[in-house]
Parts: sequence; structure tokens; C-alpha cells
Amino acid sequence: MSFNDDLHTLTLSQDGSFTAYSKEYDEHYHSTRDGALHESLTKHVLPAFLHVKSKNEVNILDICYGLGFNTLVTILHYKKYAPQMKVNIYSPELDASLIKSLINFEYPAEFESLKKIIEALSSKGIYKDENFYIELFVGDAREYVKKFENKFDIVYQDAFSPSSNPVLWTQEYFSDIKKCMKNDAIVTTYSIALKTRLALHVNGFNIYINSGDDYRDATVASCIALENYKSVDMEHKIACNPDIRPLSDEEFFNLALSP
Repeated sequence: MSFNDDLHTLTLSQDGSFTAYSKEYDEHYHSTRDGALHESLTKHVLPAFLHVKSKNEVNILDICYGLGFNTLVTILHYKKYAPQMKVNIYSPELDASLIKSLINFEYPAEFESLKKIIEALSSKGIYKDENFYIELFVGDAREYVKKFENKFDIVYQDAFSPSSNPVLWTQEYFSDIKKCMKNDAIVTTYSIALKTRLALHVNGFNIYINSGDDYRDATVASCIALENYKSVDMEHKIACNPDIRPLSDEEFFNLALSP
């Protein structure tokens, strides 16, 4: 099985790593401008690692697995900077054929040492060793997250965009995400859309800007106060946009059921 098929097209991103274009969702899996590898590192792995680096064990929810960059960059980073830490990663992915085809994906040279892990995840959907446990779930992410309660230290919210895949960005979805997180957990996401931030805000999350010189702004959210990020004044945002509402299950599931 080759990677390129009727639904995916390999695309070179700005940092020299390949991502892919999904014809089904009409989007790339990563920002081609920020770069696939660089985006995973700066918008997810680094901010999350800084939050949990003093822990002995961390549980990570990677929504969704996609091409696997967030999970694989996490493994590389923790191997180098926290080799003593136990890391458990749980990741749903709707597309089973995509997972199987990743054994032939053109990953960056940095992932060469992870070839055994990539092969195991592609063929069996699971990998474990002394420091890492990785579990892929083929199916609906909305149902998968309901299996967990007070479990995760980190949530990588990296689904296709709210416009393409809205059911993974609603206020009800983030309510379920909150239930499966520990009280001091952190959510990272590339989305800075006001509706995304509002869906988090109405569930009691504090909203912060993740910014840097070499990538576009992203969002960090947590139910506890964070000191290393600039806070987003959501009350001001709401006052300036009085008609804004978070995405909701009702509007999308009713639309799906309508004739």
C-alpha cells in the first residue's frame, strides 16, 4: 500500500517536511506555511512539555492521530529532554486506511529512529516499551473520549478545522474533553477562532495566546491559571461581539438529520 491514494496527496511544507492534503476535508493536515514538523513542535509539544516537565508520568490525548506528527514529535522530545518520564499517548483516528498507509509516508529524517514505532502503530495500532505506551483507536473521537475520566495531563486539540470538522469543536465536545482531563491539565490547539475559544471559555477554561517569532499564533487553554502566556480577555471579546455563539452539537446534528 502506497501513501498517496484517492483521498490524500503528499505536500511539501515550508520547513522541508511533508504533510498531506485531504480531499475529503479539503484541508492539509498541517499548516504548509509553518511546516508540519515545526507546527507540531511549537503549537503542541513544547507548550505542553513546559507544563508537565516536572511530572514522573504523563497521559496525553492526541486528537486526532492523522499523520502521527504530534505523537512522534512528542516521543522524540521526551526521549531527549525527559528520558526518565513515563509517557502514555491515546489517539483516536477515524481513517483506518490512513493509519495503515503511514508505513509508506515520507517522514522527515528526524523520525528515522522511530521507524520501529511507526511500523508497530501502522500495523497493530499499539506500541509499548519501558517509557512509552501508545494506543490508537479507530473510530469516533467523540465516543472515545467518553471512556476516560480525570485521565489526561495534556490534550492536543488538532482535528481538522472548525469549518471542515465542526463536531470536534463544539461546546459539548469540550465539555467531554474537560471531564477526561485532570484539574491541572492543558489543551493546546492551532485554532485561534473566537468560536473555538468561546466553546472552551463556556466550559470554564482560561484562554491564552501561544505566540512566537517563527510561527503563527495558537491557543493554550487550562482550568488553572498559567503564568507563561498572555491571557485572552474573553469578556472583552464577547462584549465586542455580542452575537457570537460557540459551535454547538444541536446545529450540526440537526443539520445532519434534516432531509
